[in-house]
Amino acid sequence: MIAKDPMKIAIASDHAGYELKEKLKKAFQDVEWLDLGTHSEASVDYPDFGYAMGQAITDGSAKTGIVICGSGIGISIAANRYPAVRAALCTDATMARLSRQHNDANVLALGSRIIGTEVARECVSAFLHTAFDGARHRRRIDMLSASHGA
Repeated sequence: MIAKDPMKIAIASDHAGYELKEKLKKAFQDVEWLDLGTHSEASVDYPDFGYAMGQAITDGSAKTGIVICGSGIGISIAANRYPAVRAALCTDATMARLSRQHNDANVLALGSRIIGTEVARECVSAFLHTAFDGARHRRRIDMLSASHGA
């Protein structure tokens, strides 16, 4: 991907994901990071940071984001509470690539206690450098965006 301006990506984590968040920010220095916290390893609640990501995507502060907690599950559930978010929990680069190609995911969720730093870097790279295929997948993405009463 060739761009004159750096990509602006929101990133958020709880305390379990803090160290990986900081490593990813250093590994992708060509990205303009919007760091939504947390800013230390002090215990915090992952929903707060998933919600911060949901708000950033909703209000347009960022079009793309990365959320990290211990498993990636809780923070992705929190982010997905926002209709504008399509957060995909990925454990390898193939999942990250497919989440973009087929699902037009706009938030990558990672589990810091599930995958190592190198796999996380591969996931981020695949996620950031893969475009949505559109075509036959567009109908399904539109279905995800439709309002359904629960």
